[in-house]
Amino acid sequence: MPGLTKSEKETIILTNEADDFYEVYTFNSALKKKLAAYAKRHPDLCTLKETTKEGSATYLVDKARLSLRLTEPYSEARRRAAREKAKEQGLGEKQSGENRPKRL
Repeated sequence: MPGLTKSEKETIILTNEADDFYEVYTFNSALKKKLAAYAKRHPDLCTLKETTKEGSATYLVDKARLSLRLTEPYSEARRRAAREKAKEQGLGEKQSGENRPKRL
């Protein structure tokens, strides 16, 4: 049987109003690592429920510990200001040959 496609590798956060926890089902490697580390540090707040041979993991996370953050998109003025600040600090500039690290 072939492996799952990227679109089949979902992350699902499930709960109901009666539960005190979120059930987080994910294939995302970075999220699985974060959840595993958090569960190790705080086993009373986050526990591994199950894993699958396909590569998913499901964790139970205390509702008070998990939040979603929606961020507003940057306005053109804010992007312009960030570019100018980066230029002032020399970020994004190509280095001249004399300042570049020597290759070994």
